[in-house]
Amino acid sequence: MVQVRDKQAPPRDLVVLVRALVVALPVPVLVNDRVDVALAAGAAGAHLGQDDLPLGVVRPYVPRGFILGTSVGSAAEAERARPVPADYWSVGPCFVTASKPDAGAPLGPAGFATLARLSPRGVPVIGIGGITAANARSILAAGAVGVAVIAAVLEAQDPETAARALVSPALAPSPGESPRGAPGN
Repeated sequence: MVQVRDKQAPPRDLVVLVRALVVALPVPVLVNDRVDVALAAGAAGAHLGQDDLPLGVVRPYVPRGFILGTSVGSAAEAERARPVPADYWSVGPCFVTASKPDAGAPLGPAGFATLARLSPRGVPVIGIGGITAANARSILAAGAVGVAVIAAVLEAQDPETAARALVSPALAPSPGESPRGAPGN
């Protein structure tokens, strides 16, 4: 999945970019914060933070199957998010991150696990914030079904190699580990 996050782009430019990505990529494209842009561009969904339009308000106006994710970074945010019809939770920041200066204090694997356990049954939880190939496994072991990255790929000297390292089988949970939201949870 690819999430387009550009808080500075004018909506018209963002629609053009998202449409191009939807056509070019074989994976779902989501738009950060902007349901209107996601719908106009034919994206698969949108990711909404705690200060964006509430998912419960948005859900009745989007097509069936439109993915809506939400951000959770504290127990209080988890409690606000629990009754909301989210398709996934993005929990973080897991580690120190320069990509989002206002992200808050890093949770670490234990803090991530605590918040992930608060998600509604069956709602997949994604780890975000400071994720690298070196620390992703600890977040997956703590209950994430996946991880979201920016700098680990975009700031790498070889982005393709960096991306491949993040999807390496070595990052898959060990036998006996079962990420929250995976079948059987």
